[in-house]
Amino acid sequence: MASDIVRIALESETKTHKKKLLEEFVWAVYCNGRKVGYCIRRKQMSDDELHVMQLLRGVSMGAGVLPCPNNEKESADGELTYIRARFERVVGSRDSEALYMINPDGAAGPELSIFFARAR
Repeated sequence: MASDIVRIALESETKTHKKKLLEEFVWAVYCNGRKVGYCIRRKQMSDDELHVMQLLRGVSMGAGVLPCPNNEKESADGELTYIRARFERVVGSRDSEALYMINPDGAAGPELSIFFARAR
């Protein structure tokens, strides 16, 4: 990320406006304009995710690598990469929101932007 800007867009094709935007369940995922797949919102954290959040409880900002919490579900290299940062939330409308990572070093513009949009 230090050499380039990363833009992640999550797009929901749900036509209903009964739910808040971030309560949608299924999202198409785009990274820098290229479709990379789908994601689904979950209501409960897994034991592994809870373990990672407990490890990062004392971390206010930073990036790094953690060992995988469970040896059965190892990633290709046995490590988990994380980033923890402050984000600025911008609400465009009921159907669009954005999160911009705030750089602590004062660099111009965010290195990571996450956009949420609901197709009409």
